[in-house]
Amino acid sequence: MGKLERAAIEAIANHFSATWDEGDEPPDSYVVVGGQRIAVDIATAGPRIVKQGARAGPRLRFDRVALRFVNGLRGALHEAVPDGTTVVLTVTAPIRLPAKTAAALVEEIRSSLAHRSLQSEFSHAIHGNQIRFRLLHDGWREASKLIGFVHNPDSDADALLALTEALIERIAAKVRERAPMGFVGDRWLAIVGEGEPSHIETYRQVCAPMSFPTEFKKVVMVLPDGRVEALAG
Repeated sequence: MGKLERAAIEAIANHFSATWDEGDEPPDSYVVVGGQRIAVDIATAGPRIVKQGARAGPRLRFDRVALRFVNGLRGALHEAVPDGTTVVLTVTAPIRLPAKTAAALVEEIRSSLAHRSLQSEFSHAIHGNQIRFRLLHDGWREASKLIGFVHNPDSDADALLALTEALIERIAAKVRERAPMGFVGDRWLAIVGEGEPSHIETYRQVCAPMSFPTEFKKVVMVLPDGRVEALAG
């Protein structure tokens, strides 16, 4: 167990007034809470990803138009996106022609899904909005099929895409480790942010729309200052 993982499990044990010991990789460690032994897997989000861009964190938009736009895309593409695949997209605000922009974007995403080996990333302006998306394959079965961020033009879309991709890859790796794991009790996931404290909101905003694997009864985030925040469960 590395220094970062040890600090994370110590923070979790302190937060839940628990004891802990190292695991067998998998899992990374165990905690004992109220007499129950729980396996804890730890997924890290590297500092390099955040430091590449998010100087002050993303400035995301949650107004009615933005929420309706993302929800509409999610509904239109639900059947087209295979289980285990996630479309991660960023759109600059304001969205002045939401219906036309969404229709064109759905067509682009469907085309990319149909030609998986030819194109898995898209960056283009549609009706005045700069749009980027990536197709992330090999996720877990219940993974969100579409994660969309509507952001101000001065936000760093690269940082949002890179952090989301890294987290999905690392969580999926923990899910795949479940098969050889002999432990049959509850399992938790700890996501460890390595960036500066000012980047914590970036982690939260990236994690918020994720559908976490059902095998994790609880998902927490361990912040750089040792605080522990619940994300699910």
